[in-house]
Amino acid sequence: MGTYLITGATGGIGAALAGLLAERGHELILAGRSQERLAELSRRITSGAHAQTQVLVRDRNGEPGAVRTTTPRATARTLALDLTEPRRLEAALAAAGLPDRLDGVVHGAGVVDLGAVAEQDADHWIDQLMVNLVSAAELTRVLLPALRAAGGQVVFVNSTAGLRANPRWSAYAASKFGLRALADSLRAEEPSIRVTTVYPGRTATEMQRKVHAQEGRSYDETRFTEPATVARAVVAAMETPADAVVTDLTLRPRAR
Repeated sequence: MGTYLITGATGGIGAALAGLLAERGHELILAGRSQERLAELSRRITSGAHAQTQVLVRDRNGEPGAVRTTTPRATARTLALDLTEPRRLEAALAAAGLPDRLDGVVHGAGVVDLGAVAEQDADHWIDQLMVNLVSAAELTRVLLPALRAAGGQVVFVNSTAGLRANPRWSAYAASKFGLRALADSLRAEEPSIRVTTVYPGRTATEMQRKVHAQEGRSYDETRFTEPATVARAVVAAMETPADAVVTDLTLRPRAR
């Protein structure tokens, strides 16, 4: 089993991904802003439906025999990080005592604040760039030795806004265009590491609810892709055999 660090772990896509990786018995490092929400997620994915299952094996005469575990038990530790302060991340990771090997890092954290170029001041730009781009770059830099040691994979959960910028999306889209550039450069610089960028379209998350409020529109989650669907696509990319890499993956809601 592998060891994976997920940022934005308590969000819709992050939490769904954590659940899928827990089902596979991986060791997880769940990173996010709220220690309370992280602790609740950790309890949920390491118990109940995600807990290991034991089967009683009977001998030929039907007598009770060995107990066999059918699914490895996942473990999860939590890591509270403030991605608005990327200069402090290296110290926070050093204090956390992370393992020397990481099979994967998933950058799932993100913030959005819509507004026209004429309306958004420097703080709006800085806030989104720090969380969506600069912190992802800094975390990757600090974690590279552990990723190299394992021949691991970095997954950037981007957005279709990283492919096209629409009106009022300038700051958010700029951060996601930058995240795409970060992934492309990292892939070229680190041949021993697989790098995947995922571009989800509108997904039924709390962020999407906030976006609709900012757009002044009613929110209907049934119109959008489920977080679990995106998570399954991410896991499929991560489980691609080692002789290939899924570099870019785009998902959009199916027309209904």
